[in-house]
Amino acid sequence: MKHILLIAALLLSMCGFAQKPATGDSGDLEPVLAKMDKASASFKSAQASFQWDQFQRMVNETDVQKGVVSFRRNSKGIDAAFNINSPAPKIIVFKDGKLRIHEPRIDQVTERDVTKNKSDVEAVMSLGFGGRGHDLPKAYQVKMTGWETVDNIKTAKLELIPKDEKFRNVVSRILLWIDPENDISLKQQFFEPSGDYRLAHYTGIKLNGKISDDAFKLKTTGKTKVVTP
Repeated sequence: MKHILLIAALLLSMCGFAQKPATGDSGDLEPVLAKMDKASASFKSAQASFQWDQFQRMVNETDVQKGVVSFRRNSKGIDAAFNINSPAPKIIVFKDGKLRIHEPRIDQVTERDVTKNKSDVEAVMSLGFGGRGHDLPKAYQVKMTGWETVDNIKTAKLELIPKDEKFRNVVSRILLWIDPENDISLKQQFFEPSGDYRLAHYTGIKLNGKISDDAFKLKTTGKTKVVTP
C-alpha cells in the first residue's frame, strides 16, 4: 500500500520556480473549493508538457525529467499516461487498475495491479486534474496560504496535510497551485518525511480535448520483458 501511494503521489507531483509572495487568507478557501466543484462537473481530459524536479536531500541533488502528460476521466474511472522523453525515455500508464512502466532502452515493462487500492490511487491523481474541491477536506487538513500568479494565471495556493497516518508516512505535506476556474493545478509539490520532494510544472495545458486511445497504450513488442514485482 505504501509503495503504491508513493507512486501515485510522485506521478502527480508538479514543480515550481521562483514565485511572487503569496497574498490572501484562509477566508478565501470556501469560494475556491466551490469553484473547483463547479469546474469539476465539466472536466473530461487534460494534456500538458511537464518538468519534474526530484530533490534528494541526502546527496543534495536534483534530478530533472521532462515529458508530456495525458489524463482523462471516463465511466470506469481515470486513465493517466506520462511520456517522459528526457533524460531517458520512459512511459508510465495508469489504466484499468494497473500501473505499467515501460523502459524502451532495456525493452522492459514493470506492471503492478493496484485494483485493491484503485480508489486511493485515483484520489491522489485527481488532486490536480478535475477533482472536487470539497472532497479535499475529507482526506486532508486544508489551508489556503494565499494567491500566486503562475504563468500569468491567478492561482490559489493550498497546503494539504494527509489525515491518513499511513499516507502521511509516505507524503507528509502537499502544496497545490490551483486555477479554481478550470480546476487544474499548474504546480504541485509533494514532500516526503525524509526531506526529499518532487516538484513539477505543467505548461501548455489543453482542457477537454479528445485524446487518442494510443496515448494510453505501451508500444511493446513480442520481445518486451514483463516484470510483475
